Formats: sequence, C-alpha cells, structure tokens
Amino acid sequence: MIIHNAEFIASSPDYRKCPKIDKPEYAFIGRSNVGKSSLINQLLNRKNLARVSSTPGKTRLINHFMVNDEWSLVDLPGYGYAKISKSEREKWEDMIQNYLKKRKNLLVTFILIDSRIEFKESDRKMINWFGENMLPFSIVFTKTDKLSTNQLASNIAAVKNSLLQYWEELPPVFITSSISGTGCDKILESIEEMNKLWVGGTL
Repeated sequence: MIIHNAEFIASSPDYRKCPKIDKPEYAFIGRSNVGKSSLINQLLNRKNLARVSSTPGKTRLINHFMVNDEWSLVDLPGYGYAKISKSEREKWEDMIQNYLKKRKNLLVTFILIDSRIEFKESDRKMINWFGENMLPFSIVFTKTDKLSTNQLASNIAAVKNSLLQYWEELPPVFITSSISGTGCDKILESIEEMNKLWVGGTL
C-alpha cells in the first residue's frame, strides 16, 4: 500500500463522540513509551503527524487519522503508566475498553510491545483481555533495531512462550522499527487485505 495522504481528523474522549462509522478502522495501543507515535509516523510516512514525546502518558484521548481517504488509524492512550491517580487510570481504562468493544468499524487492534525489555504483566493482561472479549488483534514488536539478531529472536521467543501458556494459537506478529521502517510494509499489506473485506460498512 502506498500512502498518498494522511491527516489528523479528531480527538475524542469517548467512543460515542468518535467520527461517524463509514470506513474501516485500525487501532494502535501499547504501554506508555513503547514507541507508538514514532511507529505511526513511520507507517504513514509523516514526520510529526502523531505527536512524539519522551514523557509517558502524553496521549490522553482517542486520536483519529484518515489515511488515503479510505481508512482510519487510531492512536490510543498508553497503558501501564504508573504516575497518574487511580481514578484517572480507571477513567482511561473505561474509555479504552469501551472503544475497543463497541466501535463497530474497528477491524483490528495492533498491540505494541517493546522488544528490548522483559515481557510485562500489563502486556500479558491486555493481550489476554482481547482473547477473553474475542476481539481481533495483532502483536507488533517495536524498537527491534536496538538489538542484535540473536537477542531479538530470544526476546520474541520468550514472549511467545509466555503467551502459549494461555493461547493455543498466537495472532499475527510483526517485527518493526520506526527508525529503519522495518515491518511497516507488512502492516500496511495486512490493512490493505482487511480493507478489501469491508463492503458497505460491514465485513
């Protein structure tokens, strides 16, 4: 897929206030500071479309971007950020979970995992939550350019082995780098294939 145009269209505090449902949608979510905004910018071939910050928890709303006037990419708030109040964290969780469960044109959610660090319990819980709610998702390993080939393979195998304690079969997995662009073409190819199934507002 070639990205001809991509633009920010709206920030929403609630799934009921998101833009109208008329195009297929794909969400990106991950732990705070997983490199989500950088990957989105690389994916869409834009430098500053999604705001990149070194401060975790910067994304607070459901951010929508229209791509090629054909599909919508959604940047969701990060999870696992400890430096907020319990009430605010619960509010974020409700906002995100309601969007993920009730947004009718959301076809797939890409769950981002930092390939450099040990698999976190918050990532495991998020992935298992998707399974419990029977929601389609893919796993995206980020920042893979920071590791040697052997270390990357070892870390990815550790995550897969951990998940296979709960899952009989794993979802699609993408290996990416926002620096080199590795894996972005494969994500776009998967989105393009899903777009073909979207007919008249339904799959």
